[in-house]
Amino acid sequence: MNEPIVEWIGQAGYGTIYLLMLIETVFPPIPSELIMSLAGVRAASGSLSLPLVIVAGTAGAMTGNLFWYGLARWLGLERFQTFVRRFGRVLTLDWQSVERADDFFDRYAAWFVCLGRMVPTIRSLVSIPAGLFGMRLLPFLIWSTLGSLGWTSALAIAGYQLGKRAPDVDRYLAPVSLGVVALLAGWYVVRLVTWKPR
Repeated sequence: MNEPIVEWIGQAGYGTIYLLMLIETVFPPIPSELIMSLAGVRAASGSLSLPLVIVAGTAGAMTGNLFWYGLARWLGLERFQTFVRRFGRVLTLDWQSVERADDFFDRYAAWFVCLGRMVPTIRSLVSIPAGLFGMRLLPFLIWSTLGSLGWTSALAIAGYQLGKRAPDVDRYLAPVSLGVVALLAGWYVVRLVTWKPR
């Protein structure tokens, strides 16, 4: 599954890194851990600049973040309320829970957006509550960029430091990503079985 990504990064440059990170943010199963760590390896070989690799990765991630933010802002709470009423059982969500989440987001939006960008899998979903609950664009851009920059920098620098041993980065980080996915899936199944609307 990862071989095409390895080839693309091996043959191309900053534009490919940007595009892969954009796709990864919109379609999370593509691993940012592999994309950025291999880009860091290329920087270590001298064929790419590490700072520009980080800029390209962050820019790609932020373009994807803005896509989800804009979509959620367009949807809005009114449309979302209809969606919750229709699919609340599948979402294990009622409107009271949405209102509580809105209150939480009002208090901790900056922290949630910034730190959420550094958590595998969840990082791609952070834009949805930010847009849905009406976080202003400028703070969203600032905090999302800081979080995304931290994530892409850590991965690229890890690849840079390990040089040709980039698969080691994926070997250690991929299980973390899979673990987060497994925990979220398990949490959803338990919630689906036990959930009752208020």
